[in-house]
Amino acid sequence: MYDKDDRVILPALRALSDEQLCQAAGEGSTQAEEILALRYHRLVRSVARPFFLAGGDSEDLLQEGMFALVKAMREYDPGRDASFHTFAETCIRNRIYTVLKAAASGKNSPLNQAIPLNPSFLEVNSFFAQPDPEVLLIDREKAQLLLTDVRRQLSAFETEVLGYYLDGLTCREIAETVGRPPKAVDNAVQRIRRKVERQLSSGEISRG
Repeated sequence: MYDKDDRVILPALRALSDEQLCQAAGEGSTQAEEILALRYHRLVRSVARPFFLAGGDSEDLLQEGMFALVKAMREYDPGRDASFHTFAETCIRNRIYTVLKAAASGKNSPLNQAIPLNPSFLEVNSFFAQPDPEVLLIDREKAQLLLTDVRRQLSAFETEVLGYYLDGLTCREIAETVGRPPKAVDNAVQRIRRKVERQLSSGEISRG
């Protein structure tokens, strides 16, 4: 239950820009930090989900993404030539990329072959540090080919669900958007994941 001050402060905070909230969080406002976390939770999901479909652990990747978001809030410098959104997105992507590289170094790791289903994952702003550009180019090409191959195996409903899912919508949000029960959406996500895993396991990614 919020007290009177909360009822006054929260609407005022919600009206602030991301950059202003970040400054308020840096000055000790936990409420500003919580509002930013809510604003960016969908972005964290959209970055993590391609790798969940490709064999990762959804909760672990989401947690790593949220850690990166909090770190971005605390390290953002408004004096740099980048918005908070750009800085936060880059921090989230780089953190997940680092976690995946570490997981892939483990023998028999389910993420050994994991590449993003959404090539935009690799579009990291050049203002910040990046992985090897050659690796990015190769992975982006593989991601595009894999996505093309997987989509050929999907029904019209699964294709629609995949698009919304990679955008970061929850199963309930997707269900409301497409007018289907949440269970039907969840089942579609699981079928998509199995098809992605089979495609990765086969090692067959076409070029035409």
